[in-house]
Amino acid sequence: MKKIAFTTLAAMGAIALPAAAQAQDAQPEVTIGASVGLHDLGVDVDDADLDGFSIDDSGEIYGGFAAVDFPLGTNLFAGVEGNAHFGSGPIDAEYGLSARLGLRTEGGAKIYARGGYQWVDLDAGELIGVPEFDEDDFNLDTTAGDYLVGVGAEFPVGSVVLRANVDTIAFDTLRGTVGVGLKF
Repeated sequence: MKKIAFTTLAAMGAIALPAAAQAQDAQPEVTIGASVGLHDLGVDVDDADLDGFSIDDSGEIYGGFAAVDFPLGTNLFAGVEGNAHFGSGPIDAEYGLSARLGLRTEGGAKIYARGGYQWVDLDAGELIGVPEFDEDDFNLDTTAGDYLVGVGAEFPVGSVVLRANVDTIAFDTLRGTVGVGLKF
């Protein structure tokens, strides 16, 4: 699967390079904002004998993002984005970086694909339904990371941007977010 993510990012770069040469004078667009969402970790409880444990594998996430997009011609753009969120339930926090490649419509809306890397810090006690379990007592590292692949859309309303994204981490989880940002 990591080969698929690398190939996707390489293809995005190959598509963007010719247009980048034509758009060297264009100014980048910076967007900073807040987002909320739901992250389903995709824990398959059917494969394990977990009598006495109640698995809660999804949690709300609250945080922010920052994106920089570079025009690559009339309608094409490429950019980078960073995100950081705090979570509830089985997710303590998550953060990541991704590259974006997309199209801008005549009205200024953006539709894009993205790929990158996302880290998720889990709360093991909340995940297994035993809130008093403290992973620090057992010296457990509960942060895991893998590649992120997703799609998104942004809609301008003056200098404000409304956005929605759907992502997966290693095709094991499903993460949906909505947000609002300011363009600079």
